[in-house]
Amino acid sequence: MLEKFSQIWKLKDLRNSILFVLGILVVSRIAATIPIPGIDASGLKRIFDNNQILGLMNIFSGGGMSNFSIAMMSVAPYITSSIIFQLLTMVVPSLEELSKEGEYGRNKINMWTRWLTVPLAIVQSVAMIQLLRKAGGAALFSSFTPMNMLVAVVSITAGTIFVMWLGELISEKKIGNGISLLIFAGIVSGLPGLFTQTANNFTQAEIINTVVFAAIALVTIIGVVIVTEGQRNIPVQYARQMRGGRTVGGTSTHLPLRVNMAGVIPIIFAISLIIMPQTIAQLFTQAKTEAVAHAAQWVIMLFSNQWFYGGAYFVLVVAFTYFYTAVVFHPDQVAENLQKQGGFVPGTRPGKPTAEYLQNIVSRIVLTGALFLGVIAVLPMITAGLAGTKSMTIGGTSLLIVVSVVIETVNQINAQLAMRDYEEI
Repeated sequence: MLEKFSQIWKLKDLRNSILFVLGILVVSRIAATIPIPGIDASGLKRIFDNNQILGLMNIFSGGGMSNFSIAMMSVAPYITSSIIFQLLTMVVPSLEELSKEGEYGRNKINMWTRWLTVPLAIVQSVAMIQLLRKAGGAALFSSFTPMNMLVAVVSITAGTIFVMWLGELISEKKIGNGISLLIFAGIVSGLPGLFTQTANNFTQAEIINTVVFAAIALVTIIGVVIVTEGQRNIPVQYARQMRGGRTVGGTSTHLPLRVNMAGVIPIIFAISLIIMPQTIAQLFTQAKTEAVAHAAQWVIMLFSNQWFYGGAYFVLVVAFTYFYTAVVFHPDQVAENLQKQGGFVPGTRPGKPTAEYLQNIVSRIVLTGALFLGVIAVLPMITAGLAGTKSMTIGGTSLLIVVSVVIETVNQINAQLAMRDYEEI
């Protein structure tokens, strides 16, 4: 371990990249502490402490919501925009063709994703302020004038764009996914306060619950590491070819297919969507149309049921694991590239049969990874419901993301180290 750190520190460009990323994370944490005027922050924190859904949203904003800061929405609008465009890419032929045009197509779609983030940030900031009012913060917003509202919405939107830009700066350094690292930093910054709150409320009756939670946390860490690092190696044989009087090829290698190709993205997507129905429903509880008001109350009651909430969370995690795997892995392209390079899977014909073979393999291993990821995502929530401790739910979900992001970041750093060793050879 010390040798690895020493190797990283000796490589100037890699060291500078890591220090740059750490500096950006510090800047993002500073942004999360800059409050918008007009709100009693201490009263707002009490609302978040007593509302589990708001507490879950707050932990992923790094405490920005309870501080009513300019970064209170963090990267949520950008994630929503990304989900929309990834869905559109699969159903709109023109966008699908554009996504296949290499770097130009990706840059174009990324630009449109950023543009859509702006109106989404405006809508979500207004919805969040209204949600806080409905959740018991009406007294806190009693002196909140229309001008305060305008300043808050503009500030939150600008903060969202700023945080999105910070995430892209991190991604450019190839030290990890910028959005995931920003969420990771927000979660880690909130863990000391979570542990302090748990310690202050610690009683002898909670010893068993704490021990059970610690065991679940350990199992979660081990499970995430196993699933993230697990892969299926597909043997690949390259045919012998004569080039310039020399014989090339004839080597054997393997094609690694990871059990969880999507990483932590399904968890982030699932959380972004699972909180949306209740957030929207809060806006219509006082609607003049009685049917709309009743429907909004029904949605709020439905998602307040922990078993339904956990079931929906599980389904979304599994679905997004399959969805994101389909986005990042294309069996047809892999089979075509193998055929162009003179490679083939033993016992399988090149071309379409190879693509079908790879698709069948991926479907089976992703099923295992998706189910396991869904189970460990909701297992702490189930345990928390049985034990009656809210902090377990938040801590379990946070732990899942933290471990996945750490593994993903470490793998990218190791890949850069391996690339530099190869260049020296």
